[in-house]
Amino acid sequence: MIEQGFAHTLGPSPDPDGTNFALYSSVADRVELCLFDDAGRQTASHDLPGCDNGVWHGYLPGCANGQRYGFRVHGPFDPARGLRCKPSKLLVDPYARRLDGEFRWDDAVFDSNDRDSAGSVPFSVVTPVGEMHDDRKPRVPWEETIFYECNVRGYTMRHPGVDEADRGKFSGLSNRQVIEYLKALGITSVELMPVYAFIDEHHLVKQGLRNLWGYNSISFFAPMPRYARSEADIEMRDMVRSLHDAGLEVVLDVAYNHTGEADGNGPTASFRGIDNLTYYRTLPHDPATYVNDSGCGNTLNVEHPRVRQIVLDSLVYFSEVMGVDGFRFDLATILGRRHHGFSKGHPLLLDISNDDRLNDAKLIAEPWDPGPGGYQLGNFPPRWSEWNDIYRDGVRQFWRGDHGKSGMLARRLHGSADIFEASGRGPMASVNFVTAHDGFTLRDSVSYVNRHNEANGEDNRDGHSHNYSCNYGVEGDSVDDDIMRQRRRHSLNLLGTLLMSQGTPMLLAGDEFGNSQQGNNNAYAQDNETGWLDWSGLDDEPLFHELVCQLLRLRREIPLLRLPQYVHGMLDLAEGEVRIDWINQFGDTKQETEWAHSRAFTKVITLNRPDGSASAVAILINAHDHEADMRLSRGETRYEWRVAFCSARKDPQLDESLRVTVPAQSIALLLAD
Repeated sequence: MIEQGFAHTLGPSPDPDGTNFALYSSVADRVELCLFDDAGRQTASHDLPGCDNGVWHGYLPGCANGQRYGFRVHGPFDPARGLRCKPSKLLVDPYARRLDGEFRWDDAVFDSNDRDSAGSVPFSVVTPVGEMHDDRKPRVPWEETIFYECNVRGYTMRHPGVDEADRGKFSGLSNRQVIEYLKALGITSVELMPVYAFIDEHHLVKQGLRNLWGYNSISFFAPMPRYARSEADIEMRDMVRSLHDAGLEVVLDVAYNHTGEADGNGPTASFRGIDNLTYYRTLPHDPATYVNDSGCGNTLNVEHPRVRQIVLDSLVYFSEVMGVDGFRFDLATILGRRHHGFSKGHPLLLDISNDDRLNDAKLIAEPWDPGPGGYQLGNFPPRWSEWNDIYRDGVRQFWRGDHGKSGMLARRLHGSADIFEASGRGPMASVNFVTAHDGFTLRDSVSYVNRHNEANGEDNRDGHSHNYSCNYGVEGDSVDDDIMRQRRRHSLNLLGTLLMSQGTPMLLAGDEFGNSQQGNNNAYAQDNETGWLDWSGLDDEPLFHELVCQLLRLRREIPLLRLPQYVHGMLDLAEGEVRIDWINQFGDTKQETEWAHSRAFTKVITLNRPDGSASAVAILINAHDHEADMRLSRGETRYEWRVAFCSARKDPQLDESLRVTVPAQSIALLLAD
């Protein structure tokens, strides 16, 4: 017989004698707990006997770990008023930490009928809350951080060193060869695209496609069963520990902006059937219609304290129990949305920023959403860093030859102080990238002018139409050696700029060896060889890969490339006096009027230490189609310069008068002590 239980901890709370269940629903008349056996047959049901402040609860003696269950919420069903309770729909527990099975599209998942949906939605599984993750976190300082964005499935499906059974799984990322590769590459922090349990969109399934990226969650606690051989929560935690043991951080991409239940015609799998108006925003005078600021059919109602609670509880669980080191928030402006627009003082943003349990977590915002006033780059609270798409677009425009972009490139090399400094943040607030999962890969950005997304089934209308890309005269693959040479140099110019810029760099997995998606710049639907990394690129482009590793090593070894503060001219730091000089092609200080038309310039960063020693770096940019004679300065000869990197096959030539002949269309790094 089920007992009263307690309301203070939502979700399943097992102990040696049984399990307490607690579910929040402000509209329910009663909540039915349904138990299922391993074959998916319902074996028992119990009404939760207690209800305190909207939390329905009950303690079931003898209910042990591994028990499959779901909820049926009895209450008003009136979609015109935003009320969507339908007890024929089995509902996933929002706080379940493990799910069994995956969502299956069937008429039964829609609340327009009374068919029983059990068997079409995943079963929730009773699991222990879990012990706090032991203290193995690498805690990489922000100024040393290099993010590496990848997808659990896409990264491992074609990896030659991963066993077939582990491909596409958390265990694949735990593979010794994979981890050794990540360490040798030189990144510090693996940023995983969403791993929470998600739904494949209906229109994809009807076309025989699947969601690869995972931005369609139905749970904020349970890892995706597809990513595990057995128990996804345990296997994910083991993966995090393996990466930590190698000194690598794990950052999760989390989408708390919408769920996979989509719009009013979408499925009922969890939140909608539990308490629709609590979890989702609807139009003020039309509760039947969802606000769609996410562009995915619905928008999470973060104005409600119970919604803010589940977001915070989810973050704390993955930080403390699963051990992850930070979070990248998809469409993060929705976390700060009030009815009148975005506010960086929104209670949810402040809760995340100020929660002591998240003190060590890296917080990264994608600072935009499709809603009104949704672009908020530079406007997040002090602890947050932000994806900087202005960096991506500007660097791409400069290196493909757009006119008048030199001044913009200098601002990006400087760490985008024009965007972040006014809010009191330093360069590390800018997460710099030239490619990400959303858009062309690096190889494709120098091989295609147009997107080629026909395989997504949307008549090539989806994905970015403005990619600031080029193809050197041939759209797609080419066997012309000269074209391929130009493409490789262009790619190295982009990555060289990225890794020599102040700020926090992010590399897209596979860019380091020329991975291509054949021009698809929105490969979310390509859970196939288009979306999976083609590791043969390591054999095809070994020199290119070696040069990328060299850039990453230089980034790690040269503190002047990753200063913790903005330097305008000169700044006293603990290490000494740091100075930045912008120099024109003739060795003089660059004048404001020169930026509009200049295509060649030098950034020199010097450190004069208290003991009288000094070091310096010079970043030389030549975007002309011909080699350029450039001077580091007039009359300054006290440094012994050497070339550390050049994107061209021919290194710059340096004479005793500090004149440098820089190859056409190249970036070079010189070092001096």
